[in-house]
Amino acid sequence: MRSIRAEDYQDVPRAVAVMPKSFAAGSSTDRHFHPRAQLLYATAGLMMATAEDGTWVVPEGHALWIPPRLPHAVAMHGEVAMCSAYLAADAVAGFPARARVIEVSALLAAALAALTREPVLYDVAGRGGHLAALVLDEIRRAPETRLTLPLPSDPRLRRICLELIDDPASPRDLDAWADEGGVSRRTLTRGFRRETGLSFGQWRARARVVRALALAADGQGPRQVAASVGYRSLQALRDRTGKLVGSADGS
Repeated sequence: MRSIRAEDYQDVPRAVAVMPKSFAAGSSTDRHFHPRAQLLYATAGLMMATAEDGTWVVPEGHALWIPPRLPHAVAMHGEVAMCSAYLAADAVAGFPARARVIEVSALLAAALAALTREPVLYDVAGRGGHLAALVLDEIRRAPETRLTLPLPSDPRLRRICLELIDDPASPRDLDAWADEGGVSRRTLTRGFRRETGLSFGQWRARARVVRALALAADGQGPRQVAASVGYRSLQALRDRTGKLVGSADGS
C-alpha cells in the first residue's frame, strides 16, 4: 500500500513521487516544509494555504505549486481529496521561485492519476518515466491563476492585509484603512501596488472572493456567503468570483 506520509517521498530516487490523500472537513496541517518541491492538487474540496509571503486558495481542479523548502500550512474547507506530487529539485530547475496556483489541465490530471497506479519506484525508461516527464512538462506550461493574496513586507501594510483577511466585510474605506495602518493614503496606495502588484481595491476584492470560496466549501449558502464578505448583491459576488477564477493574468 502506498504511504500517506509526506516524509516517505522526499528521498525517493525518482523525479516525481505522487501521494494521494484525503482529509476531513475542518482539518489542517501545522506549518512545515519539504526538501522537494510540491504540487498540491485538489481533486475534491478546497484548500487554503498560507506562507510568509502570501495566502492561496486551491479549489477543486486547481493546484498549488510550492517551491522546495518553503514553509507553509494548509487548512481544509469541506472534505478534501488531494494528490501531492513531490518533485526532485534538479527536475524543477528554472521553475517559478514563488508559490502560485495553477489550473490543472485534463492532461495533467490524467497523468497524475495514472502515476498513482504505478509503483513508487517506477521504471524510469517505461510508462512511469514517461508519465513523470509529462507531469513536469504540464506544470511548467500551466498558467498562473489569480487565486493568491500576496502579502507585503511592510509591517504597516501587512497588518492591514491580515485584518482584511480576518474581516473581509469591513466597511472601512481607503482613508480609514490608511489611518488604521498609521500611513498616508498615498503611502498605502503606492505601497500596495509596489509590494503586491495590485491596487488596494483589487487586493481587497480578491481577499473577499478567497474567503467566499472557503465559506462556500464549508457549506454556507450563497446569500450568507455574499453577506459575510461584504457584497450586498449575490450577483456581484458571482461576477467577481468568475473574473478571479476564470482569468490567468494578475491585474
